[in-house]
Amino acid sequence: MPKIRQFCLSLTLLLSILVLTWGNVAPLWAENLPLSSTLDGMLQQAFTATQTGEFAQAETYWTEIINQYPQNPAMWSNRGNVRVSQNKLHEAISDYNQSLELAPDFPDSYLNRGVAYEGLGEWEKAIADYNKVLEINPNDAIAYNNRGNAEAGLGKWEEALLDYQTASDLDKNYSFARANYALTLYQVGQPEAAIKIMKNLVRKYPNFADMRAALTACLWDMGKPGEAESNWVAVVGLDPRYKNIDWVKTVRRWPPKVVLALNHFLNLK
Repeated sequence: MPKIRQFCLSLTLLLSILVLTWGNVAPLWAENLPLSSTLDGMLQQAFTATQTGEFAQAETYWTEIINQYPQNPAMWSNRGNVRVSQNKLHEAISDYNQSLELAPDFPDSYLNRGVAYEGLGEWEKAIADYNKVLEINPNDAIAYNNRGNAEAGLGKWEEALLDYQTASDLDKNYSFARANYALTLYQVGQPEAAIKIMKNLVRKYPNFADMRAALTACLWDMGKPGEAESNWVAVVGLDPRYKNIDWVKTVRRWPPKVVLALNHFLNLK
């Protein structure tokens, strides 16, 4: 699952958001930005609106800030992030392009633009942006995870598997990278290894709906209906979106074999 990173520094203000659609979008620092009480208040409003999911209002705030500080790349990137959150992907890409024109070596705007390209299904462009991030920072776990997502979009499962593994090795607490690794193991024909990782993740994070739903699908597929049903009870209470197979396929973007397994469970149980 892709991730969006967003950062802007205003005194001690530092906030990040996670968008659970395509990719991981990245943070940019508001460097060399003259801080004033007015600007600080505007940034507080923009981040608060973003944090509470009021993305249209957040976009308005970021636009006001950009109008006053058009030469700061972080502002453009942050507005791009809230546009991604509203599925305004072309507009978001335009913002990231402007951010990169102002600061060509900022990896975060490449990462963020890659997420927008993923949303458009432009996998090769997304991979190119993630490659650029990794040129700048070879240890960026989010870039590896997101590149795995784009490779999965192309059906390059072995390449995706390696990137997910690298991401989870670089950041031991990156649960979604580990989850993506487990799902892809199932896709490439290693069900026992996949289920072992899924169970470990659920043991560590009991409310991890994604992995409980995956366990439901995989255990059912392997002829273990009792265990499958027990996990499904938790899923329904945690995140009912997993009852929608189209959402699992097109938004969460599980690998085809796991999607098929969940579809069998939903229709045959």
